[in-house]
Amino acid sequence: MKDYPDKMTPEQARTFRDDVLNIVSQIPRGRVTTYGYVAALAGWPSHSRMVGRTLRYTPGAELLPCHRVVNGEGRMAPGWSRQRLLLEEEGVAFKSNGHVDMKRHLWEPE
Repeated sequence: MKDYPDKMTPEQARTFRDDVLNIVSQIPRGRVTTYGYVAALAGWPSHSRMVGRTLRYTPGAELLPCHRVVNGEGRMAPGWSRQRLLLEEEGVAFKSNGHVDMKRHLWEPE
């Protein structure tokens, strides 16, 4: 695992988790954002992987629209085949390479 020079204290990790869950809860239907953007909004731009871990391992996170978070290229989470189906049900378009059309669907709050 990568050793981050800007490690979090336990309190910062709890705040990060809460911020991530709050940000993800705000992603509108039919839009997506990236792990990196969520990390930056939470104040830890170098912790995009931790966003994924937070969404995967936090009890109750499955009730949030986690399917609306993709990587910077529009690729979906590996091993989660249902993610594409959920996005398509919301009208999210995909390019021929199977990635989300980020130009059309990227959500970047003000």
